[in-house]
Amino acid sequence: MNIYTMMLILSALFMFIAVIAMWIEARRYAPDYWQTSGARPAAVSTPAAIRVADFERLG
Repeated sequence: MNIYTMMLILSALFMFIAVIAMWIEARRYAPDYWQTSGARPAAVSTPAAIRVADFERLG
């Protein structure tokens, strides 16, 4: 075995660990992931006409 074989084995091992960790995270947040009915945006959007009028006044 040379260094490249060891790097290949280690990278496969770390990718397997990463998949397991992401699966655990997905299971932790999965029940609320699709239930977005209670989510409300925190930002307020202004109409484009008001923003254009502000730019014309400044310009």
